[in-house]
Amino acid sequence: MIEKKVPFTLQQINELTKKYPTPFYIYDEKAIVENVQKFIKAFSWAPDFKNYFAVKANPNPQIVKLLKNQGLGADCSSLAELLISEKIGITGENIMFTSNDTPANEFVKAKELGAIINLDDISHIDFLEKSAGIPELVCFRYNPGPLRAGNALIGNPEEAKYGFTRDQLFEGYDILKKKGVKRFGLHTMVASNELNPEYFIETGRMLFELAVEIKNKLNIKLEFVNLGGGIGIPYKPEQVAVDLEKVSNGIQAHYNNYIKTNNLDPLKIFFECGRVILGPYGYLVSRVLHKKNTYKNYIGLDSCMANLMRPALYGAYHHITVLGKDTNPLTNKYDVTGSLCENNDKFAVDRILPEIEINDTIVIHDAGAHGYAMGFNYNGKLRSAEFLMNKEGNFQIIRRAETMEDYFSTMIF
Repeated sequence: MIEKKVPFTLQQINELTKKYPTPFYIYDEKAIVENVQKFIKAFSWAPDFKNYFAVKANPNPQIVKLLKNQGLGADCSSLAELLISEKIGITGENIMFTSNDTPANEFVKAKELGAIINLDDISHIDFLEKSAGIPELVCFRYNPGPLRAGNALIGNPEEAKYGFTRDQLFEGYDILKKKGVKRFGLHTMVASNELNPEYFIETGRMLFELAVEIKNKLNIKLEFVNLGGGIGIPYKPEQVAVDLEKVSNGIQAHYNNYIKTNNLDPLKIFFECGRVILGPYGYLVSRVLHKKNTYKNYIGLDSCMANLMRPALYGAYHHITVLGKDTNPLTNKYDVTGSLCENNDKFAVDRILPEIEINDTIVIHDAGAHGYAMGFNYNGKLRSAEFLMNKEGNFQIIRRAETMEDYFSTMIF
């Protein structure tokens, strides 16, 4: 059982809200840095190990810069994410560009930055050549289809829109080799928020086995394999975090068995994790506006699914703390809701919590990744501010809240 703790106090939030009204996000800098260091240490055996942070998980420049300073690269999927990376000094092969249905100008920008371009489809070889030219290093995203099972968030690989088939993979490498490309990588990602460590160990085995086959059939020695992201976090207190040491040891055993014994060492090992890097260390802070008692008991917040849409989109669980009532008995059953004109605008359904009163402060846990980033403006809701809490417990604003002027700025009346 994981104890879900909040790294700030009600008094701190009350002080902060004298200037900045809720809702807002808070990220715990100290915990993020410690977590990144733990992640890197677990794979210290791996040649040139690097995690390319999935910028889509949290595209705040100050967050990406914090991770850059810890040695992480940037996994980008769009022009905006490439530009964020460039603006904070991440360029060259410290960027992995993985996208699908990619516009030509995004390939042009990725090549201009010297990013590693990870192609999603065999037809993109020709598209890339015509739009930006073939770079010296190219990677392919592999979709193993029926050879692997997916999970609830990404679905079965055969139904996923991503990646090359196995036959296309070999055909694609052969095409590029004939075009004079000499540096190659291999990537896959077929699960999201997965908590079974064996899944990632098996992914390592699958890619190492492919690396051997590619060498034997095409005489191509891969420079790296990217095992993707997808390492989950324990959103529910009863869930268990992925044992990174176990994952690392399992992958290392397969590395020794396939890569070292076939004289393919060194082979660089990459990941593109976002959620496991930041997820547990971000919090959405809200106030209670209303209590409604009809057929059920409702707690209405000043935030809504426009601030955090995962519960509405996936039915995802996010733990809730009533700040200042952490040790109070759990006596009441509530639906915790927002104000959108959508009935699925709920952060929790039938959640057992302490007795809640109007103006109580509600903290929604595990919102550091795929939280603010997935926000939207339906009903004219405005995006909130974001804060980074440093190790001294001080709050730095890293994104101001949107205003009505922002909302109307692109409209033509």
